[in-house]
Amino acid sequence: MDLDLVFLGTSASMPTAQRAPAALLLRRGGERLLIDCAEGTQRQLLRSSVGLPELEEIFLTHYHADHFGGLPFMLKTFALRGRELPLTVYGPAGLHELFGALRRLFGRLNYPLELVEVEPGEIFERPEYRLETFPVRHGMAAVGWALVEEPRPGRFDVEAADAIGVPPGPERGMLQRGEPVTLPDERVITPDMVLGPPRPGRKVVISGDTARSEAVVDAARDADLLVHEATFAEEERGRAQETLHSTAADAAEVAREAEVGLLALTHLSTRYFGPELAGEARAIFPETVVPKDYDVIEVPFAERGTPQLVKGGALHRREEAVSSAAQ
Repeated sequence: MDLDLVFLGTSASMPTAQRAPAALLLRRGGERLLIDCAEGTQRQLLRSSVGLPELEEIFLTHYHADHFGGLPFMLKTFALRGRELPLTVYGPAGLHELFGALRRLFGRLNYPLELVEVEPGEIFERPEYRLETFPVRHGMAAVGWALVEEPRPGRFDVEAADAIGVPPGPERGMLQRGEPVTLPDERVITPDMVLGPPRPGRKVVISGDTARSEAVVDAARDADLLVHEATFAEEERGRAQETLHSTAADAAEVAREAEVGLLALTHLSTRYFGPELAGEARAIFPETVVPKDYDVIEVPFAERGTPQLVKGGALHRREEAVSSAAQ
């Protein structure tokens, strides 16, 4: 099951020529989960290899305009395309009030729209994984989001199965799914007889906007990937504290304490290009990257390696398609 994160917008507060404001697309298999939807998000999607998918769920971290400003226009685009598929938007307290104002912008929709207000600490169970909300420090109703996969069955031991007489075929598949089987000789074979120890699932944590917080450390514990805001460098620590944002060093300390696999810094102030923040963070937590718009971070299962940044990973196929068409 593939799992990756597409960085659609990595700027703080306002767009620059190189970076759009906050938006992330979490992809797990065929699922597409949009985290925040700033100004221009649908155009960022259309310019990428992703295109504008028929999103079924959108998750907001809080209600500053640089995190939801593109949402009413995306909802309107879905309506103009004749969408019928239901859409659910999740967000902290105040979501219904926000949409009371936004409806003046997007008008009547021809598809079902559900609004779900969440509190920190809520868990939404899904097949094979869950979505968790956690508290952050931003001076308003705000949450972070975590995708946490369930542990997977251990590796199938072919030699053990052969030794106890499990025939090749559907019985082995049942055992690998955790189901006992009864052989023709009436012996009951249980999964623990042919499977190794359970293997951990993956964990991706997205902080949203926040000052340094022990709650984020707790939420990110042992995560494969932590995406943490880094609005300021150390020279602006006072400004970060005043606005309840983080410096790159703050984010790195969270990553180090939580013992995450990879730290990705985002939500950069327009005064920075990225390398200066990367340097400050890596002095504390070496496994740090600063993605640009359209970069992708792939998150494999632990036995297959560590999370990897793919520069321009959400542009390659689109650019190849355009090049082929031109030829």
